[in-house]
Amino acid sequence: MGCGRVGSSLAAQLEEQGHSVAVLDQNPDSFRRLPEDFSGQRVTGLGFDRDALSQTGIEDAYGFAAVSSGDNSNVLAARVARETFGVRSVVARIYDPRRAEVYERLGIPTVATVRWTADQVLRRLLPAGGAADYRDASGRVSLVQLDVHDGWVGRPLVDLEAASGARAAFLTRHGSGLLPDAGTVLQDGDLLHVLAVTDAVEQVQRVLSAPPREEEV
Repeated sequence: MGCGRVGSSLAAQLEEQGHSVAVLDQNPDSFRRLPEDFSGQRVTGLGFDRDALSQTGIEDAYGFAAVSSGDNSNVLAARVARETFGVRSVVARIYDPRRAEVYERLGIPTVATVRWTADQVLRRLLPAGGAADYRDASGRVSLVQLDVHDGWVGRPLVDLEAASGARAAFLTRHGSGLLPDAGTVLQDGDLLHVLAVTDAVEQVQRVLSAPPREEEV
């Protein structure tokens, strides 16, 4: 949602990676920023309007990025995408970083404009396929933020580590970083950052984006 410089760049990058993309903007002239060969959908409408979102095929979407010029519109659209349409991976652009803590309590990852790049959206929108936050010199170990199924909420992080093979590096809780210890329990709204073997990141994501198996409960 939003076809400004960031939205158009993000749409182009996602399509280059082989994803199906729909772009929603209330100003049809904004679509001129898209590449000439862009083959995705262009939908004119408000980002938090359910009918407009339905036109984009959001019911089948893996991720939703709200990158318009308005903080409130972005967060409202992200909440509608998650709470009405069940999109698990959402991210919202904000201009006022002081609001980040409030939004993250709602479980919506945010990126402030002052440190904004389309690449940072990819890291949050497509955790398994986007760029890692950090890789060691050999490229073998990556630090990534991963999407975690609600079924893991209330479980000790050591359970997540045992199931996924990754190591919990830190949590972002209420907008602040937290170093976990042996007794740390995942809370609703936490953003989990893990260290994992780079080649295994996609497998780690598959494990943690699904509910715990019966033998892990």
